[in-house]
Order: sequence, then structure tokens, then C-alpha cells
Amino acid sequence: MTLNPALRLRRAARLIVLDPEGRALMFRYDVPGRDPFWVTAGGECEPNESFEEAARRELLEETGIIADPGEQIAQMTPEFITVEGEPVQADERFFLIRVAKAEIDTSRHTETEQALMTQHRWFTLAELEDWPEAVFPVVLADMIRSQTAT
Repeated sequence: MTLNPALRLRRAARLIVLDPEGRALMFRYDVPGRDPFWVTAGGECEPNESFEEAARRELLEETGIIADPGEQIAQMTPEFITVEGEPVQADERFFLIRVAKAEIDTSRHTETEQALMTQHRWFTLAELEDWPEAVFPVVLADMIRSQTAT
């Protein structure tokens, strides 16, 4: 893992939430001046918060689901520009959550999320691979397949 020391390190927990049909929950961001994009649930860790604690908190805040995030299944270290416009070096840890129903509660979204997270939907793996708008992480369908192969 190579990190860019010139950028702030943004530690984040990302949640791959799968419904009973194996579809992944994704949120669409519409950021002024940027093309729309879709991401998994999750967000930045609070100071002194573990990735697992952040995963549990973000899951509740963004979906209303109370669940144990389980073990980390993947790590990525992309550089990107946050929705607030800050270039960062990310350390993202991914957790897979299986839910009994394709229902979520977005009432706990922050003001920024309410303004920029304009939609959510459940994506099949085929849709993730062939969606006309950007989907992050790009390899999400492969990540899911690696965890659900029998």
C-alpha cells in the first residue's frame, strides 16, 4: 500500500449491503460541477474510532440498519476529491452486510447527505458492471462475487 503523504489521510468504512436477492445498495451523489456517481454506504471514521465502529455507525446513520459489520473483506487506498472539494488519500475498509429486506431508512442522513445523496437503489451485479454513470469502487461486482461464490 503506497500512500501520498502530501494529502490528508481519510480513514473510512465502506458497507456493501446485500439484499436477499444479492443486490447491492448504492447511493447516487449529485455534486455541483461533477458528473453524478454511485457509491456504497459508509463514510469517514471519527477521530479515535475503529473501522469496525465506523462501519456500525455509518450503517445505522445511512440505512437505519442495526447490524454487526463482521470482518473486513477488502481495503483500498484511492486518491480522490471529497464531495466538499478536498483532495484526500483514502484508506477505505470494506465490510459486507446481508439484510433480510431491501428496505432502508434515510432519516438519519446528515445535511450534506440530504443535499447531495439524491437517490438510492439496489443494483444487480450485471447493473454494477454496466451502469451508464460512474460506480465506485469500480471493482464492486468482483468484490461481491469473491465473497458470495460457493
